[in-house]
Amino acid sequence: MALLSWCWAVPRGGLKSDGTAPNLLKGLSGDRGTCMADGRRKARTIPRSIAARGAYSLLLIAAVVALGTVAMHAIEGWSYLDSFYFTSMIATGQGPPGNLDPQSPLGKVFTAVLAFVSVGTVITALLFFFGPFLGRVFRSGVERIEEAERQLERKADDR
Repeated sequence: MALLSWCWAVPRGGLKSDGTAPNLLKGLSGDRGTCMADGRRKARTIPRSIAARGAYSLLLIAAVVALGTVAMHAIEGWSYLDSFYFTSMIATGQGPPGNLDPQSPLGKVFTAVLAFVSVGTVITALLFFFGPFLGRVFRSGVERIEEAERQLERKADDR
């Protein structure tokens, strides 16, 4: 774990010439790879097109909703429409609809697990889809902080 943190925090240039660690924010704006066991970086294989990211996200959500729908139909004996409606309400964090409550112990346990898995899946899919945009916003903020740091350093050097 320490190696992963070290690789993430140290930018491509490594340590400064005086042997001290660089500013951690400066490393984040230029980091484009992931850390390998020996400290080298490798390229990421995450799809870059918005269509591919959207397709993966929708596929992930559809798989969880389909699994929940089929399972609730089998466990509780509800219609597929009621099972889909129930799973959709659980997956989006709205909670179970008032007229549909699992009656069997297995249905209750499955609903609890489904809530954790499906809400996490929806959040993950949304972050995967919007990740490039959020990354650009984050990098832009880091670059502004770095520029402000440079300006302060220049002012301090002028004095």
